[in-house]
Amino acid sequence: MVKNKLENIGILGGSFDPPHKGHLYVSRKSLKLLKLKKVIWAITKKNPLKKNPFLSFSIRKKLCRNILKGHKKIYLKHYEDRIKSKTTIAMIRFLKKDSKCKIFFIIGSDNLINFHKWKNYKELLKMSNLVVFSRKGFDTKAKKSVIMKHLKNKNFKFFKNLKIDVSSTQLRNKIINGS
Repeated sequence: MVKNKLENIGILGGSFDPPHKGHLYVSRKSLKLLKLKKVIWAITKKNPLKKNPFLSFSIRKKLCRNILKGHKKIYLKHYEDRIKSKTTIAMIRFLKKDSKCKIFFIIGSDNLINFHKWKNYKELLKMSNLVVFSRKGFDTKAKKSVIMKHLKNKNFKFFKNLKIDVSSTQLRNKIINGS
C-alpha cells in the first residue's frame, strides 16, 4: 500500500506592487531550503492593511508572470474571487480542504511586526508553518513583536542571513520620483 505523502507547498502572498527580484529570491531559497514541491505567489487585489495599490491588478499580474518565466516550480495564483475572501486564513483553509499538503507560509520580517493584526492569525499559525525571511532594517523590531510569544515551539523558521535589500515600497518611490 502506498502512503499518501504530504506535499510541501510554499505560499508567498501579497499585492506584489510591484513584484521584484526579492520575491523571486525568497521563493527560490524556500524551494531549496524547505524542500518544497512548489511555491505559489498568491496575489491579492488589495492588502487590507495597506492603502490602495499603486499599480493596477492586471499590470501586477503581468509583471509577476514576466518575472516567473522559466521558473517551473513557482506559480502565480489569485484566490480571492473563488473563495470570496481577501483573508490569508480563508485561502489557507481552501488550499488544505482539497489537498494533502503541508503549507509553508512565507513572509518578510517586516510583515511579522503586524502579523497579530491579521484575521485569525492564531489559526493561521496552527494550519501552516510560518517562514520568515530577514528584511534589512526590520529584524530587531520583528523579534520584539507581539507575535513572537505565539511562535515559541511552533512551526516557525527565521532565515536571518539571507537579507533582502529590495522592496516594493522602494520601487514605487523610484517610479514616483523618477529616479
